[in-house]
Amino acid sequence: MPNVALMKPLVAVLVLALAGCSGEEPAKTATPTQRSVQAQTQLVQASEGLAVTATTGSVVALDSVRVASRLMGYIRDIAVVEGQSVKAGQRLFSIDPLDIEGAVEQARLGLNQADVAMKDAKADYERFEALYKDEVVSRQNYEKMKLNYDIAVSRAAQAKAGLGTAQGQMRYATVTSPINGVVTQKLANEGDIAAPGHPVLLIENPARLQVQTAVSEDLYRGLKLGQVVMVEIDGQDQALSAKVARLSPAADPMTHAYTVKLDVAAPGLRSGAFARVLFPTGKRSVLAVPVAAVLDRAGITGVFVVDAQGAAQYRMVRLGKSDGGLVEVLSGLTPGERVVIGNAQAVNNGDKVAG
Repeated sequence: MPNVALMKPLVAVLVLALAGCSGEEPAKTATPTQRSVQAQTQLVQASEGLAVTATTGSVVALDSVRVASRLMGYIRDIAVVEGQSVKAGQRLFSIDPLDIEGAVEQARLGLNQADVAMKDAKADYERFEALYKDEVVSRQNYEKMKLNYDIAVSRAAQAKAGLGTAQGQMRYATVTSPINGVVTQKLANEGDIAAPGHPVLLIENPARLQVQTAVSEDLYRGLKLGQVVMVEIDGQDQALSAKVARLSPAADPMTHAYTVKLDVAAPGLRSGAFARVLFPTGKRSVLAVPVAAVLDRAGITGVFVVDAQGAAQYRMVRLGKSDGGLVEVLSGLTPGERVVIGNAQAVNNGDKVAG
């Protein structure tokens, strides 16, 4: 008689096997529905824009003075600090006048000696003149006394001029600012030896600034005085308009480039700042999208592109300049594509965009 306990598991296995061979598939999991988002879209169209050639440069002061001493001597004190505004004629620093005072005293002693010698020579000349008139001395002796007197007068005049020169040097012991401006750099310290030709301070007038750059001959030929170009300067949020103020008539013999200076003004602009000058060179095709279309997802700059089925896909783009609420797209988009420009923050990959 068959064992009933052993038959029950076999029956269960046969039932499962028959179920697998019946051709019936197990029930599938329900596919999630596509999320729909209301968002405004816009076709990307190409427009005509300016083609530019960018050159690098820097902001320089039109009025810039390297202040040096006209005398050699120790710098006794510097009365200004970097960043301080100064007026023309304001004292900047002083040179120890000890050597100058010695030269003045020596010149004064020389003048006293010359005056005494001139008085003696004059007395001799007047005495010999009277004797000559009385025919007591010869004409030769008289003319000799007259010559001595003329020489003494000349030496006294030279000594007087020497004293005036020495006293004039005292004026140079105090150095003043030649312009209104700002002390931008201190090149020496108190106790250093000042010498002619060795600047102690650099002063610039921040009210008159220019951008200086160098351009190739091809670009130089198309420039004109007074022409307005755009300039991007570090520290400025937007590009500034600048006017061509000076065109160098000769190229640098080493670089073969021409120096161009442009007048520019803006609040907070300082000399030494890095600049990019954007010289227009023609026309080009430009793709631009509203600034609101540009997103940052996980550190990637991009926009949502809507395909023919209305599904949104996030695409990385490379941007250029922005102007008037639009930003130039240098790569990542082609004309005729549709991008999300409104409520883009609410859109995710794969969402169906309705608008």
